Amino acid sequence: MRDPLVLVPGIDGTGLLFYRQVPLLERRYAVTTTRLRDEASRMDDLVADLHLAIAEASPDGRPVTLVGESFGGALTLSYALAHPERVGRLVILNSFAHFASPSRLWLGYHLVRATPWGMMGLLRQIGARRMHSPQTSRDEIQRFHDLMRGTTREGYLSRMKILRDYDIRHQLKSIAAPALFLAADRDHLVPSVEQARLMQSLTPGSTMRVLEGHGHSCLVAPDMDLSVILDEWTAREHR
Repeated sequence: MRDPLVLVPGIDGTGLLFYRQVPLLERRYAVTTTRLRDEASRMDDLVADLHLAIAEASPDGRPVTLVGESFGGALTLSYALAHPERVGRLVILNSFAHFASPSRLWLGYHLVRATPWGMMGLLRQIGARRMHSPQTSRDEIQRFHDLMRGTTREGYLSRMKILRDYDIRHQLKSIAAPALFLAADRDHLVPSVEQARLMQSLTPGSTMRVLEGHGHSCLVAPDMDLSVILDEWTAREHR
């Protein structure tokens, strides 16, 4: 029986963007992707939703491997603090223990609020090369953007509001599950390497790995295989 693994998406809120990783992970894991509820107003609301998704993914109560990307990493860490008994391992990608720049968050919130929603696709295209790994092809980036068409302004704004009060630095010492913090060194959206070092220093028994040559949206890069990274990490655990 394959171990359950749950993928938690970033601020876009859609698990569809894990499309390249799902078939790779399914060689070893029973994979579930999640979608974030757009109208959630508190992190606790999303934690409750994730609890239901994990109950479906692992109905026998076996602890799951949780993989959270960016905002999804913040949600995943919050879940692990609320329900440690359901978490076997944590993988946190390009995420943070707190949002270090409130002014940038405020600016992003008002930009999303003011921009005609039909223009968001164009803005994403303009900023694509800063978001993606350099080796990601134009066709792959286009597929990524096509899958983002189902995202909503309401979802982005609600998650940005949630981040205003998000800060779990003082709680990371309570994380019981083995944790792997992954950080892309060309991340222009989040100071991933800096945040991963901070989280690793505050989380007992955790590990950090820098993803060299990758940007924030690295999971669609041709040389990115989360299953290999997880295998290497778990193999080191058993030495």
